[in-house]
Amino acid sequence: MEREEVMEKVTEIARDIFDDDELELDDETIAADVDGWDSLTHLSLMNEIENEFEIKFEMKEVQGLNNVGELVDVIMERLS
Repeated sequence: MEREEVMEKVTEIARDIFDDDELELDDETIAADVDGWDSLTHLSLMNEIENEFEIKFEMKEVQGLNNVGELVDVIMERLS
């Protein structure tokens, strides 16, 4: 799977979680950029991403993420 495809799927999941069909994510997007992105929605987002990509994150992987680009990088690593 290409990185662009992963970003598209993450964006689709985020649109569903945050109930915002217009939401656009890019590599530099951080939680503070998205209305409603709090600890609870973060957990929901991570859970849905795990289900979609059939992966399981380690807690240390997701705790250190600074932006959506780093999240996509971790997903890409897990898929390879």
